[in-house]
Amino acid sequence: MIEGILCVDKPPGPTSHDVVSRIRRLAGTRKVGHGGTLDPLASGLLVLAIGRATRLLEYVLGQPKEYQALVRLGYTSNTYDGEGELVDSGTVDVTESQLATALARFRGDIRQTPPMYSAIKQQGKPLYELARQGIAVEREARRVTIYELELLSFEKPDITLRVRCSSGTYIRSLAHDLGQELGCGAYLAGLRRTGVGLLSLQEAAPLQNLTADTLADHVQAMDKVVAHMPRLNLSRDEAVNLSHGQRVDVADGELDGELLRAYDDRGEFVGIVSRDQDKWRAKKILYESAGGRHDA
Repeated sequence: MIEGILCVDKPPGPTSHDVVSRIRRLAGTRKVGHGGTLDPLASGLLVLAIGRATRLLEYVLGQPKEYQALVRLGYTSNTYDGEGELVDSGTVDVTESQLATALARFRGDIRQTPPMYSAIKQQGKPLYELARQGIAVEREARRVTIYELELLSFEKPDITLRVRCSSGTYIRSLAHDLGQELGCGAYLAGLRRTGVGLLSLQEAAPLQNLTADTLADHVQAMDKVVAHMPRLNLSRDEAVNLSHGQRVDVADGELDGELLRAYDDRGEFVGIVSRDQDKWRAKKILYESAGGRHDA
C-alpha cells in the first residue's frame, strides 16, 4: 500500500475534495486527506497525506502559507474575489509610492475580518449560507500575521503580490482591505499557493499528470510534514517501548521542546513525542519495529 506525503499542483476549477477523491481512486484507499483547502478558483500547492500519514495532517494545518496573489484595483466584490458581483468604483489613481505605503500597514500582526462568503460557522451555519440568503452578520476580527508582503509587479489596475502569512489568513480579505486603504476598491482576481511550511510548489506534481502507475513516484516520506520540529534520536528499545505506550527516560542534554520528531537508531521515523518532566511521552506514534507495526 502507498503511504506518505503527496504534494499536488492543483489547477483552477476542482475543489480540494475533488482532488482528494481522485487520489483515493488512484491509490486504492479511502485513507487520503489534505492539509488545508484551496478555493476552486485558486491553484497551486495542495498537501495530501496517504495511509498512516493522514495522522500527521494536524501538524500541517497550522504551518505558514505562501501565495502569489493577483489583486485588481478599481472594483469591489461581495465575495472579495472574481466570483462575486463586481462593482466598478471608478478611476484608479494610485501611485507606486502610495501603494508601498499602504502595503506597509498590512505587514506584521494585523486584525482581519473574514469575508461573509467563507466557511466559518456562526450559530452552527457557515457564513456563506447566510450570505446567499442575503443575510449579513457581524464577524469578529481575528489576529493573523503577514510575515512577508512583497510587491512583484504593478501594472494598473493589477497588482501582483507575494504573501507569506500565518494559517487562517484570508488573502481575499487582504485584497479587499488593501482596496479600502487605497480608496479605490480591490478584489482578488487570482491566487496561487506556492508554499506550506517547508513544502514548496516546486516539488508538487501537476494533478493531470498523476496516474495509478505514476502516483508512487511522487509520494514522499511521511515525516516530510514535520521536518520543522526538532529531531530526537532514540534507541530501538526506546522506540519500541514508546510504541507500546510506555514513557522513556530523558537523557542528560537531550532536546526540550513542545513537540519533537523521533527516530530510532536505524533512522526509522518513530513519530511525535513530547516531554513530560523527565520522560518522553508518545503523542503520535507511527512505528514499524521488528515486532510489526505499532500505531498509537
